[in-house]
Amino acid sequence: MSKVLTKEIAQEFLADEDSHDLYEFEVIDDAAAESLSKHKGELYLEGLTKLSDAAAKSLGKHKGELHLEGLTKLSDTAAEFLGKHKGYLYLYGLTKLSDAAAESLSKHKGELGLRGLTKLSDTAAESLGKHEGDLYLEGLTKLSDAAAESLSKHKGDIYLSFLTKLSDAAAESLGKHKGYLDLDGLTKLSDAAAESLSKHK
Repeated sequence: MSKVLTKEIAQEFLADEDSHDLYEFEVIDDAAAESLSKHKGELYLEGLTKLSDAAAKSLGKHKGELHLEGLTKLSDTAAEFLGKHKGYLYLYGLTKLSDAAAESLSKHKGELGLRGLTKLSDTAAESLGKHEGDLYLEGLTKLSDAAAESLSKHKGDIYLSFLTKLSDAAAESLGKHKGYLDLDGLTKLSDAAAESLSKHK
């Protein structure tokens, strides 16, 4: 049976953070999420496997680190609410992201962890290119030229350490990116691509 994070437990946590380990809970009541939205600091809710739109609306008001690594799905409405969150937002469990969800999350200000994604559409990449803050996309093994061009406009560090290859055009785009660029996984690189990336600042 799933462990439910109730409003009572949330209030006990707000009074004393050592009273409960929030990561142990798999389900959160909407009322509990509303209570936790007032917490300032880290919220480790990586045990949650689903999140209602109402709970997402509340958690979107939270300021600080928000760990939701256990979520494998996120509705477009929930993504819209979480896009209003300010601070670190970790959604490492997501393996898919709709274009609408990507557009909403691009409005998030702060570190955004999406390392569970294995694919990124060109439209989603265009949205994420507008995100301000560090962007973790280590799960991607391929990146289209159009996606690379969009991500090159991103303001903040980008982590793409699982990419094993990069086209010359993609390298040219990423070479124009301003911020830290993690491409540790590359195993092949043409001379032209290497030259483009050498211009990265």
